[in-house]
Amino acid sequence: MELNRDNIRKLRGLIVFAVAAVVAGVNYRQIFSAAAVFLGMLTPFLTGGAIAFGLNVPMRFAERHIRMKRHERARRPLSLVLALIAVAGVLTVVMVVVIPELFKTVMTLEESIPRFFAGVQIKLESLFADYPEIETYIGSIAVDWEQLVRQLLEFLGHGAGTVLSTTVSAAVGLVNGVANFSIGLVFAIYILLQKEKLAGQCRNLLRAFLPDKPASELVRIARLTERTFSSFLTGQCVEAVILGSMFFVTLSVLRMPYALLIGVLIAFTALIPIFGAFIGCAAGVFLILMASPVQALMFIAVFLILQQIEGNLIYPHVVGGSVGLPSIWVLVAVTLGGSMMGILGMLIFIPMASVLYALLREVVRSRLNKKSLTENGQNYTENAREN
Repeated sequence: MELNRDNIRKLRGLIVFAVAAVVAGVNYRQIFSAAAVFLGMLTPFLTGGAIAFGLNVPMRFAERHIRMKRHERARRPLSLVLALIAVAGVLTVVMVVVIPELFKTVMTLEESIPRFFAGVQIKLESLFADYPEIETYIGSIAVDWEQLVRQLLEFLGHGAGTVLSTTVSAAVGLVNGVANFSIGLVFAIYILLQKEKLAGQCRNLLRAFLPDKPASELVRIARLTERTFSSFLTGQCVEAVILGSMFFVTLSVLRMPYALLIGVLIAFTALIPIFGAFIGCAAGVFLILMASPVQALMFIAVFLILQQIEGNLIYPHVVGGSVGLPSIWVLVAVTLGGSMMGILGMLIFIPMASVLYALLREVVRSRLNKKSLTENGQNYTENAREN
């Protein structure tokens, strides 16, 4: 190999890369610790970016419907204020409605759980009346609820020190969380008020340090990602509200207990794709089972019927092709996201997988089109577009 200037530059780059890789491999623990500290410092700004992304959906809706010819500059701040009021109003209504209902439910369960198990014991005794040994054993089962409460109080008394330290840690974490959220909210407001300017600066930064084609491709991918995430978030929220309302109305008509609480619970859990509604169903079955086992069976039947209506009629029309991801890959994305990042991962991985799926589909179609592959006498691109 000739040692000209270009080759020397390439060799120098390879040597620097090799040395950096060896140093990183030897000190990977310190690098991970430093990265964790750096991410901790960026937490308020990452939180602000997430808040800005969520608020941008209702804010953009308000901007499209507000017409202010004489005061065009005031449309952006007014839309932001309306979006903040809308989100805060929804959260306030949910808290005002749900918290008293939840408190009442807890107080009701305190009385209904012992009564439920007592009823189960009576049913079992009558069922096994022809078997004296089993009936005697069931009759000997007794739960001293006062003793259980007393033991719980003693446990809390012995663990007062642990509880105190845990409370202090929780208080510190709460203060840090509130501080990060406050800084993030202010950061989000700044982002939303000048989002076009920030987007233009990011485009100029890419074009300044990258060739034109990679810079344009990154901008296109960023727009596709924003559009996919926004459509998914909007569709999931609308679908969750519709599903929760359906459950509340149906349970109220059938005069089942905890209709409002179960409706809100299913609306929130329905934000988790595929598995979310079933989590709400399990909680609803437990609540209704304490009041009436027969109504719990009815609730399961109602859930299956409404879930079929939602899955076959509502979800395809509300969310539709906004995500554009086949069902099998939705399941894979939910499973991987849940195992890696929990509930947040389930919400993030579906639109992320949709973006990757769309990009991979474009690459595959382009490469196959260049090779002029055909299926049944037609161009593969046309067949793929039809499917």
